[in-house]
Amino acid sequence: MQSHIQIILVGITHPGNIGAAARAMKTMGLSQLRLVQPKYFPSAEATARASGADDLLINAQVFDNFEDSLQDCHLILGVSARQRTIAWPVLTPRAAAEKALALPGKVAVVFGREQSGLTNQELDHCHYLVQIPTHPTFRSLNVASAVQILAYELHSQSEALKATDDEHYLIKNNPSLPQPASALAMAQFYEHLEQTLIDIAFLDPQNPRQLMRHLHRLFNRVQLTDSEINILRGILTAAQRLTDN
Repeated sequence: MQSHIQIILVGITHPGNIGAAARAMKTMGLSQLRLVQPKYFPSAEATARASGADDLLINAQVFDNFEDSLQDCHLILGVSARQRTIAWPVLTPRAAAEKALALPGKVAVVFGREQSGLTNQELDHCHYLVQIPTHPTFRSLNVASAVQILAYELHSQSEALKATDDEHYLIKNNPSLPQPASALAMAQFYEHLEQTLIDIAFLDPQNPRQLMRHLHRLFNRVQLTDSEINILRGILTAAQRLTDN
């Protein structure tokens, strides 16, 4: 049930954390690991820390940039402890697991760098921010420990779903129902949207402020389907034609 879950580690500098994350994943039935610009990989230290989960390291996909690691994913959950100036929809790990398991398409659960986590630009691609409740005076959590917590919630929710015949759950997981567009389709839409806003003089590329970030929040919250994106891009194209006349 969890084969569609992609654990993505971004910019990890300590190979031991990659190995420990792989171990945490395998203990909870997760197998799909993606790495974005790891500083040291492959690594003997990563293999040692994996403690038998080295098959996940062997099969891990490595990407040169963050956007490429997301292209085939339909729901993106960014795990971060830092508060942001622009509000993201926030989920607990349990709520994030419920959303991830309710979608038949690929789901990315993204973890950032050991020291700084995910950047705002990376979070622009995320539908939700996942925050792990910690003691308010000490929020520092090792990235592999964070992976273990999310992996546990995914496994726990998956086991609970196996034991239920809840009709509503079965309806939600019907693959024939529309699912959110892929990250690649959304990236193409945002590029088209930004260029159209420039063409109609609504967006000043020399002084963009936070406009596109707010629009990312808006459309990520809605979770557009492919057909909805096609409609919106048709409207954008029509608007661009008017500026050419």
